[in-house]
Amino acid sequence: MFSEREKEIIKLICEGLSNREIAEKLFISEGTVKNYVTSILNKTGFKHRTQIAVYFSKSGLT
Repeated sequence: MFSEREKEIIKLICEGLSNREIAEKLFISEGTVKNYVTSILNKTGFKHRTQIAVYFSKSGLT
């Protein structure tokens, strides 16, 4: 369901990193991170990145 890059971003969201911090860590632009977050939100049906962090942290998928 998720690409390897999306999984990396989910993990970093769960660690509490901002889009800027994720971008710096993965050597990609902040805009690219935003696009991945939007893709993850669309695939999960969530409305906010906080929901991503809560769901994946509780499910143990990160």
